[in-house]
Amino acid sequence: QWFGNYLPKHKNLIVIKKDIRNINKSYFNKVDTVFHLASISNDPSSELNPKLSWEVGPLATFRILEFCKEKKIKNFIFASSGSVYGISKNKRVDENTKLTPISDYNKQKMVVEKLIENYSNHFRTVIVRPATVCGYSSRLRLDLSVNLLTYHAYKNKIIKIFGGNQIRPNIHIDDMVSLYYFLLVKEDLKGTFNAGFENLSIKKIASKIRKHIRCKLKILKSNDPRSYRLDSSKLLSTGFKPKKNVDVAIKEMIKFFRKNKYIATKNNINLQKMQYLEIK
Repeated sequence: QWFGNYLPKHKNLIVIKKDIRNINKSYFNKVDTVFHLASISNDPSSELNPKLSWEVGPLATFRILEFCKEKKIKNFIFASSGSVYGISKNKRVDENTKLTPISDYNKQKMVVEKLIENYSNHFRTVIVRPATVCGYSSRLRLDLSVNLLTYHAYKNKIIKIFGGNQIRPNIHIDDMVSLYYFLLVKEDLKGTFNAGFENLSIKKIASKIRKHIRCKLKILKSNDPRSYRLDSSKLLSTGFKPKKNVDVAIKEMIKFFRKNKYIATKNNINLQKMQYLEIK
């Protein structure tokens, strides 16, 4: 709920605001599908309080899985992260690539994946390893590469990037949501799937932004080694087709910023503390 709850009201929707560490099994009565999206959502946030991150990540997930087993749910779909591969120079990083997580956040995701795999005999399990999400949404996040760099171009007329050669895979938020629905209705699909369709360097992302908005580019030194690609051939072979790309995301963001004269505040993100989060 850090970025707000914008779910429209619906007769079948019940919103329960509860610490994920303290949920009880009654919440899973008459539930056939669980989309597990709850997590401390990036590396720096996880590093602020590693103990809390492990509690709301692997430990809470273990309890949830036990509840799901007891309540005999049918489907469990989990949002992991493409960053579980760590630093990889492989041009083709598919689901068989060795996991070498380098941060606490990455390690938590990997551990949760292993937990979920142990329950695959009790219900259908699907693990999604998403790329960095981009594009406008009501729950706007500005700690993600495309979104943050676009905001800086709009607000400050300058994009500052650290290093810039780091590769980031990307997926539009609308395609991410469509993918969850796709996995819900495709009941024969199970296992692990990468979900990223454009592997771009931070410099390339900045270059794309500058085609849509006039701004300067400043490259700073970086000690961040994280660089990874995603090969999503497995997912594409199932019939899923992404409909939007990074260019679309950039144009959507610029249109939103200009129309709303948008200024980030402490209520959505503290940019002063998040300056270096141009990479997820």
